[in-house]
This record gives sequence, C-alpha cells and structure tokens, in this order.
Amino acid sequence: MRERVVILAEETDKLYEKLNKEAVSGGYHLNPDIEFTKGLVESLLINEKRYGYWNCPCRLSSTDKQKDLDIICPCDYRDADINEYDACYCALYVSNRVLSGEIKAHTIPERRPPAEIREKEQKKAIEAFSSLSLPVWRCKVCGYLCARESPPETCPVCKAKKERFERFI
Repeated sequence: MRERVVILAEETDKLYEKLNKEAVSGGYHLNPDIEFTKGLVESLLINEKRYGYWNCPCRLSSTDKQKDLDIICPCDYRDADINEYDACYCALYVSNRVLSGEIKAHTIPERRPPAEIREKEQKKAIEAFSSLSLPVWRCKVCGYLCARESPPETCPVCKAKKERFERFI
C-alpha cells in the first residue's frame, strides 16, 4: 500500500508562484483555473516526495527516473500538445486562447510513444550522427541542441536542469 503524502498549502502556494513566474518568463501560461492548477502543483509535490522527481500528475510513474525523464514536468510533449490542443496533457500549461477564456482546456490524446519506440528512435539518431567530434546534447523539454563534452547545467532556453538533456549524437 502506498504511503499517504501530506503537502502543506504553503508548499503548494510557493511552488505555484515559482512555476507561474517561470512560465511567464519563458512565454508560457499556467491554467487560469487556479484551484485546478494548484491541485496539479500539489500532485507534483506529492510525486516529488514519492519518487524524487516531478512525474506528470496525469501519468503513471515507472518509479525509475531515467525511464520517466520524458514525463517529468514540464514534459517533452508540452509544446506539441499546446500547439495542437491548446493545453499540455495534464492541462497545467495552456495556450493564449485558454488563458483568455476564448476556449476551455479539454481532454487530449496521449502523445507519449511506448517505451520500445522511444528507445528505438534514440538509437537511430545516435547511429546517424556518430561521426561528429563532440557529442551533441538535446534538451528533452524544448529541443535545444548543443555540441560540447557534457550538457549545460541549465538549458539556456527553457531552464530545464542538466538531467533533462539526452545525448542526441
């Protein structure tokens, strides 16, 4: 049986403010339904205490951070989901149209491919570019690419941490 994790309202409020500030500075928007959004933020905190990382609140964790890197918030699928459906999978991040009230966030299909396909695509990319002198690192959140010995500590574009980079080539 899973242990019950208690999150204080102050913790949720503090993270909500931080995420909102980061979203705005990065050109994103949190869902304007503050009660709903704070519920998602609380779920991120619960997942962090359970698993050690911010697993998307709407997806099941494998409990293996390496296997779940693509669904650590903000997930790899956020931008494509917002562009196509006006919200990310869990609706934490939304488009201008949702923010302005023009449309409401709604359920969207899962974009995350099965693990076998994700692993196959990564191997294919590495094989295609293996002759370069420096490794190329890709931010799994925003797609930023850089050629250097190791990934940057923080993505200069979306501010994702070093662990969100994958060796692209």
